Amino acid sequence: MNREPTVFIVDDDDAVVRSLTAVVELIGLKVKSFASGNEFLKNYKSTGPACLILDVIMPQMSGLELQKHLAAAGIVLPTILISGHSDVRTAVEAMKLGAIELLEKPFSMQELCDIIQKAIRLDEEKWRLSEQKIKADRSIENLTPAERKVMDLVIAGKTNKIIAAELNLSIRAVEDRRARMMRKLKVKSRAELLELVMAAQFPSNALPRLNDFPAEFQRLLRDSNNERGKLAIDEHISKNELLQTELAPTPD
Repeated sequence: MNREPTVFIVDDDDAVVRSLTAVVELIGLKVKSFASGNEFLKNYKSTGPACLILDVIMPQMSGLELQKHLAAAGIVLPTILISGHSDVRTAVEAMKLGAIELLEKPFSMQELCDIIQKAIRLDEEKWRLSEQKIKADRSIENLTPAERKVMDLVIAGKTNKIIAAELNLSIRAVEDRRARMMRKLKVKSRAELLELVMAAQFPSNALPRLNDFPAEFQRLLRDSNNERGKLAIDEHISKNELLQTELAPTPD
């Protein structure tokens, strides 16, 4: 299902909001702006891939406080923080709360454009993996306990002969269960099976990182040389030559 990406802007400075909105619209993305963290929390709805551009210092609720509210509510958005004068402590706390970038004014609009597109791609991957997880979970739930045992041993790299010995079955019985399991899951190889199980292991509502998965699955995925299963985000985003202006620093 195709969903239109959205860039959310939370900043109490109208001039900054107008500048950021112009940039987002120029690169063809939908934008919604809010003057405060409270306004954003009251109106935010998750409808598809998105990212959040957030001012660090605002009245009533700071950018970091808004991040904490989002984390407490289980809302995961790639967040870009902007500030007129940041420090190491702020940067560390922001990253711990899930920010992917802290930009200090003045910064290049080109730099912001690239980071926005990276953030959107990251969230698009999150949505893709979440949808794959739902499908994978449903498929695995259709397996019988006996087929599930065979699946687990196949994932572990066991041969039919070893599986037969461990389950006290004939090799033919293992072959039959394995074939039924593969048909139900609609996979044709161990590599495809690994990809499906990895999809089921993906943490719900989380930004995709290979380290989110159990170490054994990480090793098995690498061993399978299955490129489709690797959670890489393309860093080489095309440049927009029109965006060469700078956002002037404004008092926070």
